[in-house]
Amino acid sequence: MLKAGRLRIIALAVLLVVGAYSVHFLYGWYGSGPLVKDTTFAVPEGASLASVAEKLEAEGIVASASTFRTRARLLGGGEPLKAGEYAVPAHASGAAVLAILQGVGGEVRRMVTIPEGMPSIMVQERLMAQSMLTGPVTAPAEGSVLPDTYAFQRGESRSAVVARMQEAMARTLAKLWAERASDAVPRSAEEAVILASIVEKETGKPSERRMVAGLYSNRLRQGMMLQADPTIIYPITRGKPLGRRIRQSEIQAVNAYNTYTMVGLPSAPITNPGKASIEAALHPARTNALFMVADGKGGHVFAPTLQEHNANVARWFAIRKARGEL
Repeated sequence: MLKAGRLRIIALAVLLVVGAYSVHFLYGWYGSGPLVKDTTFAVPEGASLASVAEKLEAEGIVASASTFRTRARLLGGGEPLKAGEYAVPAHASGAAVLAILQGVGGEVRRMVTIPEGMPSIMVQERLMAQSMLTGPVTAPAEGSVLPDTYAFQRGESRSAVVARMQEAMARTLAKLWAERASDAVPRSAEEAVILASIVEKETGKPSERRMVAGLYSNRLRQGMMLQADPTIIYPITRGKPLGRRIRQSEIQAVNAYNTYTMVGLPSAPITNPGKASIEAALHPARTNALFMVADGKGGHVFAPTLQEHNANVARWFAIRKARGEL
């Protein structure tokens, strides 16, 4: 009887020890972690659980790399870690940290925005200013980037981001070209982007895009010079603001862009037009307008004849004189 009692005591002691260790083991996995404030954590491409655990310990997210690794293998399931940058909340448990790094939630979405009408030289500058991107990048071909907001990961290459922007433009352009109006003037998708780039630069009012496209479409049909001021500026600044009035010598300059000295479209786009401007170029307003001038309110006044246009210009000069601009 005495021997049996001792065995029961030993068994109970073993159970207590095992139970206590199990509680400790589970609490160390599901209980609060040591991280004192919210942070971000990056999982490199191809990183192993061991290397990630060491990095987690070094950054104070887990108390021990070895115990995190052991618990992750026993309790964390078989989902692999996913490369990316993640938001980790303060005091996240080991279980929560692993789930985050397996892509269950918390991935940081970093964004870069390319506004409609941003020329490629400024796209390059914007990407170079993103310190979390890597590698050099040249200015993409003008008109090849679709203005939009794009997500990227810390450490991603700038060239990879540009490639996504260009893929988005290619997809969008293919769709819009297939849906073009039967009376659209552009003879190719490339010409549609060129015309859209002029529309983009000529008006900041969304409601005017189709009207401006209709005016320039009329001029192209009649073999008239487009006489679009932004086409004078582009060879000078590569699309950046000129910051001064256009000189007479620049109006008379002969080059591949200046539509004051050539008939037809420029040889290439003068900016990266947005989807709406491409749609306008392919679905222009049906209008008899051939001329336009600023109306003093951020838009334009359109006219079908030179006589009406000259009257509109006179009114515009009167507005500018009243403002003290002349």
